[in-house]
Amino acid sequence: MLELADTPDIKVITGVRRSGKSKLLEALAQKISGRQPDANIIRINYNLTDFEDIIDYRSMEAYVEERYEPGRQNYLFIDEVQMCRSFEKAINSLHAREKYSIFVTGSNAFLQSSDLATLFVGRTYEIPVYPFSFGEYLAYYPSQNIYDSLTSYISDGGMAGSYMYRTEEQRRRYIDSEVLNALVVRDIVSKYKLKNEQLLHALIDYLMDNVGNLTSIRSIADTLESNRTKADHKTIGKYVDALCKAFAFYRIRRYDIRGKRYLRSEDKYYLVDQSFRFARLGTKNMDYGRVLENIVAIELLRRGYEVYVGVLYKKEIDFVAIKQGEKLYIQVANSISEERTFEREVAPLLAVRDAYPKILIARTYQPEYQYEGIRIVDAADWLCGSNPQNQ
Repeated sequence: MLELADTPDIKVITGVRRSGKSKLLEALAQKISGRQPDANIIRINYNLTDFEDIIDYRSMEAYVEERYEPGRQNYLFIDEVQMCRSFEKAINSLHAREKYSIFVTGSNAFLQSSDLATLFVGRTYEIPVYPFSFGEYLAYYPSQNIYDSLTSYISDGGMAGSYMYRTEEQRRRYIDSEVLNALVVRDIVSKYKLKNEQLLHALIDYLMDNVGNLTSIRSIADTLESNRTKADHKTIGKYVDALCKAFAFYRIRRYDIRGKRYLRSEDKYYLVDQSFRFARLGTKNMDYGRVLENIVAIELLRRGYEVYVGVLYKKEIDFVAIKQGEKLYIQVANSISEERTFEREVAPLLAVRDAYPKILIARTYQPEYQYEGIRIVDAADWLCGSNPQNQ
């Protein structure tokens, strides 16, 4: 992110609550200070009471302008910007002065990807932040056996704040109560003025339990109705949209590979971090293949890919990942040790006739090998990026 420091855009760091946005902002400021000792860095952190008097856009702009130093490179870092009333007016005005390199973070529900163009009339550059990847987890918990580490990561997840708690019960309570309920849900209810919080929780449980399954808004409504949770498809659609905008879930659309068109009937939803599912639902009905698929989906997004569910001749390919004109076709499985499972997983990839790379990611516990032009890659190796070709 350091290479963006001197670009003229408004740099907006987005992501789910407690994913490390504030820490990233702080680390960037420190790196700039180390690289440019003469830089003038202006900070506003609304988590601190030091800034509780800067509560409207005029006082924010006045505070920043008073600290501007001509003849030096001026950087502006604002954390939890939504706590300032009409903050977008101050940010747009400061950007128009062309004197500052601006970085901001905000609540996941109040500073969303879909809102940026409306909020900021100047150019914006979104910097998405996700919970710890498996590679970052390994940096935090060094281990020579990455295969065992992946087993731990599957249940621990990437919410680094939970790593400070010693027991599994404490970690789950932190993730469910302190992150999901207190922050994500509270933000969503406040932002969208949702009236039925019980429905929102039921919807979260449903989406968590159906990670990686094809899902339609109508089918969700029908299932919740059968479980005596009153909901119509219009309300469900609104609530699902709110959860996705708050970065709690990511909607992955279906793509017809042969017809080269998007399919509208059903989508898949992936959880921003699998630890939420373990904290909320425990290990009941646990499908480790689906959980691993969830981890791969978020990793592809983290690596900057556009991600779709592929459909070809009525067969489903877990992911079609696109970046800079290149495609990857990816299947994910927890285990392919049984011949029938292996054949089932490679069949959709073998049906694709173009020359783009095809990968089967599974827990093989062995080095990469090839089968009929398909790369068979161990999940731990692929996730930690130990092979440069896996990036």
